[in-house]
Amino acid sequence: MDSKRFEQQKAFILEADKEKNILRQTHLSGHGRRENDAEHAWHMAMMAYLLKEYSNEPIDIARTMIMCLIHDIVEIDAGDTYAYDEEGKKTQRKREEVAAERIFGLLPEDQREELRGIFEEFEAAETKEAKFARAMDNLQPLLLNDSNGGEDWRNHQVTYHQVRNRQDRTGEGSAELYEVTREIIDRNLSLGNLTQPEDKLRLS
Repeated sequence: MDSKRFEQQKAFILEADKEKNILRQTHLSGHGRRENDAEHAWHMAMMAYLLKEYSNEPIDIARTMIMCLIHDIVEIDAGDTYAYDEEGKKTQRKREEVAAERIFGLLPEDQREELRGIFEEFEAAETKEAKFARAMDNLQPLLLNDSNGGEDWRNHQVTYHQVRNRQDRTGEGSAELYEVTREIIDRNLSLGNLTQPEDKLRLS
């Protein structure tokens, strides 16, 4: 065993453990506590494997699952940016680039280049694997929000169009799952869990 290499790998493994401390706005199913980034990533990876048959194109499922598992690791430093936080999104990319440099930099050079490349592939969302991983990133919180009766959407006064706009690229990874998201969103609008823009103005 190369002791230096193992120490670098161990440093990354222990750093990745900190992802369990990064809380998201979405709550666990069954009206549980807020989920953390590690749980979100694990859930996405499991979904990717289970739902791979709905991908628009055949995908390298192992690569897609790794992509799901590491896509939010930068939030250890950068923090979670809520999907509908327009102000936070202005600095999100810069914060995450700095974080990626430090965190992936803990690894041995070959693994640093490999995992950083997979992370950047997810960010670019151009390959079939990245498009499907992105679809999972969109679908996972949607399913949790729907299972909880839209509680998080109501608490944040999220609009129908905000959720629809976020799901627009889901179809690039899976046209079939995109249709599922449309049904969920339309149903939650009819139930009053999502507002129209004019409704939000009255509420504010």
